[in-house]
Amino acid sequence: MPVKFPDDFIWGAAASSYQIEGAFDVDGRGTSIWDTFSKTAGKVKNGDTGDVACDHYNRYPEDIALMKSMGIKAYRFSIAWPRLFPQGDTVREERGFDFYNRLINALIAAGIEPMVTLYHWDLPQTLEDEGGWSNRKTVDAFAHYAQACAEAFGDRVNSWITLNEPWCVTWLGYSIGVHAPGKKDYSMAVASAHHTALAHAAAQRAIKSVRPGAEVGLTVNMTNYVNENPEDASVVDAANLLDENLNRWWIDAFSTGKYPSKLIAAYGKLATDVILPGDDALLKCEPDFLGVNYYSDSFIASAREEDKPFSEGAYLPLPNRANTSIPERFKGGLTDIGWPVTPDGLRVLLERIHRDWPTIKAIYITENGCAINDGPDSTGVVNDSRRVSYLRDHLTAVGQAVAAGVPVKGYFGWSIMDNFEWAEGYEQRFGMVYVDFNTQERTIKASGHEFSKIIANGAVS
Repeated sequence: MPVKFPDDFIWGAAASSYQIEGAFDVDGRGTSIWDTFSKTAGKVKNGDTGDVACDHYNRYPEDIALMKSMGIKAYRFSIAWPRLFPQGDTVREERGFDFYNRLINALIAAGIEPMVTLYHWDLPQTLEDEGGWSNRKTVDAFAHYAQACAEAFGDRVNSWITLNEPWCVTWLGYSIGVHAPGKKDYSMAVASAHHTALAHAAAQRAIKSVRPGAEVGLTVNMTNYVNENPEDASVVDAANLLDENLNRWWIDAFSTGKYPSKLIAAYGKLATDVILPGDDALLKCEPDFLGVNYYSDSFIASAREEDKPFSEGAYLPLPNRANTSIPERFKGGLTDIGWPVTPDGLRVLLERIHRDWPTIKAIYITENGCAINDGPDSTGVVNDSRRVSYLRDHLTAVGQAVAAGVPVKGYFGWSIMDNFEWAEGYEQRFGMVYVDFNTQERTIKASGHEFSKIIANGAVS
């Protein structure tokens, strides 16, 4: 039987500013931390940068026409903060506002609903020079930026995401150092974890002050930590700590105004020094929806260093990567970036969210996709059959969750097109549209055509 979706289910695709726009030095745009990081030797594969990327800044009409031809109903994109406020202060760059007005108007003219992410990792470098997200002043700067966006675009944009994946901002950027700004400082990471949670709530209030009827949410990356050694108490403890660190920190913050207690105890003074009296009231807010980015489950087989105090350099493994090796049962099903394919994990995760946080009334899958690096064959066709299977299997899991009563309202495939994949540069392709980065020619892949059929039918057959 086909897996049928509700008639009002929102079918979308997603992208982010630094990954596709290019035009890094055009129309007064300021420098972002990803401009700096990508141009630092050894940080990004092959020395790739987002200077040109997909040239979406100039080619957005073509890209919107592609989305329309695919039947996509909503487009989740991010605004580049340095385009609007090049120094991260209150001084506006009107040419940046003009670009996003043109983009939004073109989307609406094509019958595509805009969903705006305010922060998808391209912090103005001037703010980073003052400590970035580890500096509490960035919270105020972000709230000002959010309000300015609501004032400028809120007459046409109703759906807003404050931050994308604050876990990655915090831990990949300030602790592990594999993303911009490339810091390796636990104290900065814990401060950033708190300040990004404060920033979400502050931005939500700022948007609502201008547009009370706007729908505002937060997008978090989540995984299921699967315990491969349940008889080992230390592994159980490690899995619980990792779950608090990735899955619970930001959701508990806006739900209750509190962070997970075991994690606060593990952070010790690193947390208590930055959490101020009254912050619980500032953290707590009721979002209109939760955005969930899911790629795969993660597997824990040994405690390794997770039981060490963070002050002694405890290490948190990346989501989507096993704490040891990928279990043998998944070795034949890895994507080209090395992540296991675990579609039923998405159903399990969605049901867990609905069970553990029942006050969340709406969920959007704001990212879901895979790195499959197939290119055009001799006839120009991109037959990315593994992505087709990934898409169908994960949407089946979403449909099963919806049937079980989970309030999933929409799905945004990651991504609409191949793009600059952060520290991986242009080596990994997540798009449903193939991009030739030499010519900028776009080609809809087999997965893009499959997505079109699913949208047209409102079902996975």
